Amino acid sequence: MISKTNRAIYLDTILIMLLGLVTLYSSTAQKGQNAISPIFVKQVVWFFIALAMLFIFANFDYRRLYDLAYLLYGFTVLLLLVVLVLGREILGAQRWLELGGLNFQPSELAKLAIVVVLGRWLSEKRLFSNFTLTDKLIKIAKQLILPALLVVVPMGLVFLQPDLGTAILYIFILVVMLFVAEIEISYIVIPMVLGLMASPFLWHMLKDYQKDRLRVFLNPNVDPLGAGYTIIQSKIAIGSGRLLGKGWLSGTQGQLSFLPERHTDFIFGVIGEEGGLLGALLLILLFYILIHLGIRIATSTKDRFGSLLATGIVTLLTFQLFINLAMTLGICPVVGLVLPFVSYGGSSLVIFAILIGILLSVNKRRIIF
Repeated sequence: MISKTNRAIYLDTILIMLLGLVTLYSSTAQKGQNAISPIFVKQVVWFFIALAMLFIFANFDYRRLYDLAYLLYGFTVLLLLVVLVLGREILGAQRWLELGGLNFQPSELAKLAIVVVLGRWLSEKRLFSNFTLTDKLIKIAKQLILPALLVVVPMGLVFLQPDLGTAILYIFILVVMLFVAEIEISYIVIPMVLGLMASPFLWHMLKDYQKDRLRVFLNPNVDPLGAGYTIIQSKIAIGSGRLLGKGWLSGTQGQLSFLPERHTDFIFGVIGEEGGLLGALLLILLFYILIHLGIRIATSTKDRFGSLLATGIVTLLTFQLFINLAMTLGICPVVGLVLPFVSYGGSSLVIFAILIGILLSVNKRRIIF
């Protein structure tokens, strides 16, 4: 029998995905044209695949992932290496592998792999503070350095694609899972501070378009017709929606193609324009319910591996949601992260469906442990 929490998660997830399809249809439609966009048709196919994955993994014993963790991680790293050599390049980024006419993004699979492998590693070992210096150094290596290396390898490969947003997302997953795994707080804070201090030196490692995005974040009007154009149009779209919005298929920024990337990174601009403040708040409320239920599962699960899996899933969903909304509103740099379950992209849709399926599986079996 399905629990009340799992029913709520099923319903909430499917509602968000359906809202994504409705918005995607509008974002790819053009005024005066009745033709259905090929992009929308592809996303419908991915929707049914994602729906199947959601139900399959909800009924899959998540404990089996414990044994598959390192195999999944190794396979993902291999795919990330392959995509750098044989991957399809779109708009200057080499992130996709073509599979039967559909593009697959290994960096999305890496999100799942990192959550699972960290869940296994951190569930096996703890860090205590009452050891000799030598013992403590060994423990630090096992509990902090090695998990960090597990994240750094795929993060570096994703950064080379280049995909700065996803690479940064991996760091958030690592930090939160380390914290929940009860690693001594100083061992987390000190590397973070050192990393922030070193960040200015990473400027020269960024691509030119990434540097432009950081510049226009501080002042979009520096390049209003270039790098700052998308942010400006996104703000116009969201602001013009006001309270109730302009109505479905009635937006001007989206329907008249003023807003670039309106079906991917900036699809929230379409929701804000056509649904207004109420439409945007409805979407945020649906995500809040999903995240709230996920946190409840993570904190109430006795099995350490299951608790860490739930923590990683909720962390990933929360930070990707926040970053996407923030960059759409112009309060953080554009880093190329899509809106989970809503933006066009089969890889993201399917992987997030699998992650929510795992969350459902953890909740279904948490009373056993």
